[in-house]
Amino acid sequence: MSSDRTLASTGPVLEIEDLEVHYGLRRRRRRALHGVSLSVGPGETLGIIGETGSGKSTLARAALGLVRASAGSIAVDGEDVTSHGARQWRALRRKGVIQYVFQDPLRSLDPDLSIEASLAEPLLVAGATREEAAARVREFLHRVRLTEDLLDRLPGELSGGQRQRVAVARALVTGPRLVILDEPVSALDSANRVQILEILKELRAEGVALVFISHDLGSVAGVADRIAVLYQGELVETGAARDVVNRPRHAYTRLLLSSAPTLHSAPADRAERRSLRALLHA
Repeated sequence: MSSDRTLASTGPVLEIEDLEVHYGLRRRRRRALHGVSLSVGPGETLGIIGETGSGKSTLARAALGLVRASAGSIAVDGEDVTSHGARQWRALRRKGVIQYVFQDPLRSLDPDLSIEASLAEPLLVAGATREEAAARVREFLHRVRLTEDLLDRLPGELSGGQRQRVAVARALVTGPRLVILDEPVSALDSANRVQILEILKELRAEGVALVFISHDLGSVAGVADRIAVLYQGELVETGAARDVVNRPRHAYTRLLLSSAPTLHSAPADRAERRSLRALLHA
């Protein structure tokens, strides 16, 4: 339960090699991921970018053991989890090594539990005393810029930005080695988006590995060390965030950039986007 484990290893916290994920039965088998390889080290933030249907969420679900790999391998904190069953995954999750932040925090927060109970729950499961859990809950509530007067409230009584910060605090409270965030700021206004991104940046110094999944290249570019671009289930480009943004190599990456006015003075015109789409299907 101690956050000291975040500095325990310098090897990859998440390592994926030649990952394949297929859905459906033989004749209706659909390939969701094909030959994806990537890794994330301690204190590193990897941004995974792509449109809906590109395979981003499937990749996250595979890393969390919610989807079984059809081929390839997945290792979390040096442990090969590719063939883990439900019991093994349950034991790994109880350790708090890997955590997940949903796009919609109402999916991860029990609507009938107070904020204090929601934050304390994973700590109590991991073996903390109620006194230890209470102290740690308050510590992490402050870290996500929330006040203690919210502890007695239910998730439905909080604003969207407050709920998302509670979800981030719940993911961090066990001192994980790896946090996967699926579109964590897409539903937030600009002020709350900035606050969440600032919190994520602070985690790098503590050795927490982050996988930031989004369709919004602008949000990811501001926090990621590296960016991986998924297109139709394949990894088409990866590199340092500044290189991917300033010198994109793949037509799909250029298409994403052309639609992101936050990264360029103005979005590309329709003719340019049509040309890039034509390159993708050539």
